[in-house]
Amino acid sequence: MGMDDLKSEFMVDKQPFYEPILDEVELFEAAYGVRVPLMLKGPTGCGKSRFVEFMAHRLGKPLVTVVCNEDMTAADLVGRYLIDEKGTRWQDGPLTLAAKIGAICYLDEIVEARQDTIVVIHPLTDHRRVLPLEKKGELLKVHQDFQLVISYNPGYQSMMKDLKQSTKQRFSCLKFDYPSALIEADILCKETGVGLEVAKSLVQIAKCSRNLIGSGLEEGMSTRLLVFAAQLINQGVNPVNACKMALIRPITDDIETEEALLEIVDTLF
Repeated sequence: MGMDDLKSEFMVDKQPFYEPILDEVELFEAAYGVRVPLMLKGPTGCGKSRFVEFMAHRLGKPLVTVVCNEDMTAADLVGRYLIDEKGTRWQDGPLTLAAKIGAICYLDEIVEARQDTIVVIHPLTDHRRVLPLEKKGELLKVHQDFQLVISYNPGYQSMMKDLKQSTKQRFSCLKFDYPSALIEADILCKETGVGLEVAKSLVQIAKCSRNLIGSGLEEGMSTRLLVFAAQLINQGVNPVNACKMALIRPITDDIETEEALLEIVDTLF
């Protein structure tokens, strides 16, 4: 498969729905214009991944997404030699592929990856813009359109693990948070087709849960969970049951916290 075919395979064909909150669209475009590496920092389910998809479509660039995890190795990112019936051959990893075709490479929840894996991206984030392929003995000069974007949740990571300063300071940063109540309700209406009053009630429940962070909850309800609840309601599920299923039970196993949130749901629905 040629580079043009690979490039077209990773294009975002349909524009994803994204509601701009502040000036993040213009700032991303400016960062892409000079290929500045970009960090998206914000809580779970606030729209970081959707934003990257939206921007890739807006810029007309291919998007290679990697969901990072603690078992991911440098070889998983860069590539490895494989043995098949024809002998030994090299297979590019997603980072190498993105660097070759000039894609936006999005490393989602980068801090979940092992530190020895994270170090691989360092030469991509300064003036060198190169990717060492150590197993091949090559130094890959990346395509001029390549941009590296990472995301992580600082609230969660502060309790578990965090990015080193030597990595953080290789990126510019856009900070994300949950939108205002009116905008979040509007997002639910446009994303799911749910009625405005139902959307407002769901947002109010989420707001109450976010106020409990640190007092019974590690994280509040995300916009993503609100979309799930709205979709269930549109399917004819009773709103209280939809909220139990999509909003309350995913975020807590504590009976008292669950009952407190359920009281709020009962009040609103």
